[in-house]
Amino acid sequence: MNRRSLAVRVARSLALAIALAALGSVALVALFRVVPVPVTAFMLQDGERPRRHDWVPWEEISRHAAAAVIAAEDQKFLEHDGFDFEAIDRALTDAKRGRRMRGASTISQQVAKNLFLWPGQSWLRKGLEAWLTLCIETLWPKRRILEVYLNSAEFGRGVWGVEAASRLYFGKPAAKLNRPEAALLAAVLPSPKRFRVANPSPWVRQRQDWILWQMGMMERAGQLRSLGRAQP
Repeated sequence: MNRRSLAVRVARSLALAIALAALGSVALVALFRVVPVPVTAFMLQDGERPRRHDWVPWEEISRHAAAAVIAAEDQKFLEHDGFDFEAIDRALTDAKRGRRMRGASTISQQVAKNLFLWPGQSWLRKGLEAWLTLCIETLWPKRRILEVYLNSAEFGRGVWGVEAASRLYFGKPAAKLNRPEAALLAAVLPSPKRFRVANPSPWVRQRQDWILWQMGMMERAGQLRSLGRAQP
């Protein structure tokens, strides 16, 4: 076998493997549109024990929790198709100027990363994240993305999902969360192992107040209407 034929066979095998991996990822994303996500890649890689996680459907999650994470993490979530290009551009500009790199990941990107990938900033992981984000935005409605995000986000060491967090910190199910409680949970999302819901620092309290203010502004502007009516 000459080198050219060997190279062709290797290229065909590689292309086939990539195509099968792409089809497999699409099938998995399609499956999780309707099936509860029992565990995520980030949960499996986390060394904290015990692990608290209780999946609950959208109907059993306070709309305040959904509004809080949108206000805190991704205010264009209901408008974009998975990527906030203005935030990405600002992050790249800051990086070029030597400033601290700001986060530019949307909720959809965070879902893709949390469910299927690993921590890190490599180009490979970013490429896979982009592909999975496209799949999620294409195959899932926005409410499903929020439902999965709220069930898979980390709210403290070994505390995964809004139901486990609500019961641990407030002694109530996620359906009963009020506005300040939802905003406090969202306030720790930038670094849930560093910031605490229980005995929150002044910075967390300040961020909670900011989130509540943003929620009010978005609600008055009608930006959160599609989430449904929030509880009193």
